[in-house]
Amino acid sequence: MTGTIRVGIGGWTYEPWRGVFYPDKLSQKKELEYASGKLTSIEINGTYYSTFKPDSWMKWRDETPDDFVFAVKASRYCTNRKILSEMGESMERFLGQGLSALGDKLGPINWQFMGTKKFDPVDFEGFLKLLPKEQDGVRLRHALEVRNPSFDTRQFYDLATKYGAAIVYAVDDEAPEWPRIDQPTADFTYARLMSSREDEPTGMTSAELDAVAAQTRDWAKRGEVFAYFIAGAKVRNPAAARALIEKLG
Repeated sequence: MTGTIRVGIGGWTYEPWRGVFYPDKLSQKKELEYASGKLTSIEINGTYYSTFKPDSWMKWRDETPDDFVFAVKASRYCTNRKILSEMGESMERFLGQGLSALGDKLGPINWQFMGTKKFDPVDFEGFLKLLPKEQDGVRLRHALEVRNPSFDTRQFYDLATKYGAAIVYAVDDEAPEWPRIDQPTADFTYARLMSSREDEPTGMTSAELDAVAAQTRDWAKRGEVFAYFIAGAKVRNPAAARALIEKLG
């Protein structure tokens, strides 16, 4: 059985996308509606810095197609701390802001850790134990974006598997020290592709995108896939996402 492959970008508000991705005269209020009609998923990353009111979540849900799915970046107050297992209150605040209003459009939550955060198996398991399976009756799926080489170990893979959390496959050519972990620890795969280049109209060459397409098809053999073009040459990311969608058919 092959899982659905969803491809998108991080956020949808970025001034340089006007005239490149968005039509020049498109109202800013229509940007999410337009972007969600061209892509199959978007990672909401404003949630890393602040919370939003329930009305915002309901608005995002209603402005997107029925089969559209959002990923959500978790609050930095949960992950940027010395003792991860003490993030309970911050996590409740983050999860309780209204994201469950997305319903079936709620995809994985990306818990991103700073590059200075090293793997502590006891504390990290304490963190994983706090992650709930549902919020207001809506299923929650968790992805772990780690950026320190100390996480590239079987003990971390086994912990992620034990708690059914995906390990984010993150590629950034400007951060070669980040571990590129491709391990099947959950029933879905989460990829953040940060290697787009401004001198390529589609962010990457056709051959490079062919390789990404092949990789995502392999991931789909083990479940649903969420792949996002983020950072890199941000102005090219919508074109890269659309080109990959086209190659995947």
